[in-house]
Amino acid sequence: MKLVLLGAPGSGKGTQAQMIVQQLNISHLSTGEMLRSSIVMKHPVGLSVQSVMESGGLVPDDIIVSIVVDRITNGIPRCGYVLDGFPRTLAQAVAFDSALHLLGSELDHVIELAVQSDALVERILNRAAEAHAKGQTRRADDVPEVLKSRMLAYASQTAPLRDYYSAQGKLRSVDGMQDPILVSRAIRDAIGM
Repeated sequence: MKLVLLGAPGSGKGTQAQMIVQQLNISHLSTGEMLRSSIVMKHPVGLSVQSVMESGGLVPDDIIVSIVVDRITNGIPRCGYVLDGFPRTLAQAVAFDSALHLLGSELDHVIELAVQSDALVERILNRAAEAHAKGQTRRADDVPEVLKSRMLAYASQTAPLRDYYSAQGKLRSVDGMQDPILVSRAIRDAIGM
């Protein structure tokens, strides 16, 4: 099973991806985690995109597509994966579909976590507070100023992916404002599990 989770920042993509991984025994590919890890490890790719990420901007399409394709072709089990945070632009989606086609593969489903934008700010601030309470470092992009930039980027660059995947018959929308367990159940129903 090859899935993409779409949704605005704070919509619950990471939480749902973890649940899907456990239920389907597939790999979780979070581009945000891959990039944050490369920054911590002082990898050249991470250092080159650090300021973009911290300002809430999107990493250039060619860099992120190459990272994901490399990860899929080098070490991802054949049982599948769930992509969390990728693709974020129409150019990324088209390039990724082309790369998958060359690999003799394609996505099975794209799940959109539909959420109310006003609730997202509260979710992000809660996530930052929980990280702080646990003694963890707050994500650099979990501050109100950066969140506003991330939301604008989502609206202008990622939201159009709904039409792209809908035209392919792969898009399923799920109410992401529900309890995470109910969202997980709705995702399973949407993909026929």
